[in-house]
Amino acid sequence: MATITINGEEFHTNGELPVVGDQAPDFILTKTDLADVSLADYAGKKKLISIVPSLDTPVCQLSTKKFNEHAKQHPNTIILIVAADLPFAMARFCGDEGLENVVPLSMMRGRKFAKDYGVFIEDGFFKGITARALLVLDEDNKIISSELVSEVADEPNYDAALAKLN
Repeated sequence: MATITINGEEFHTNGELPVVGDQAPDFILTKTDLADVSLADYAGKKKLISIVPSLDTPVCQLSTKKFNEHAKQHPNTIILIVAADLPFAMARFCGDEGLENVVPLSMMRGRKFAKDYGVFIEDGFFKGITARALLVLDEDNKIISSELVSEVADEPNYDAALAKLN
C-alpha cells in the first residue's frame, strides 16, 4: 500500500506501483471506439503509460496535452492515457482539444488494471479511481521508468519519463 495526498489530505492505494526492472502486468482496457485492447496490442514499441484519475481535471488535461505534443515528434512511441472516465468522455476531450497522438484508454471494463498496477485508491472521496502515475516501458514491456506522484494535484516529472523514451 502506498500513501498519497490529494490537496494535502492523505489517502491509500491498494498496493505499490511496479518498479524499474519489473515486467509490466498485462491489461484489458477500452479504446474510445469501444474496442478492448491489451498490452500485447502495442508490442515492439516503447510505451509511456500515463495513469490519471480523470480527464475532467485540470492537471490530467495538462499532462495529456504535454504528452500529445511529445508524441507528435516521436511517432515510434505509444503514449497511453489510462483513466476511469468513460470512452465517450475521453473521445470528446481529445477531439475538442485536437489530441490525435495519444491513445486514451478507459478502465470501463478493466478496473483490474488499477489493482494490478497498485494505483487503486482505497479510501476517501476518490475511492475507486486511480492515483496519478507514469510508467515507461521498453519494447518488451519491461519497466524503465516508474513514478507514483505523491500529491495527486501535482504534475508528474515529464522530463524524467520522456528522457527514457528517446
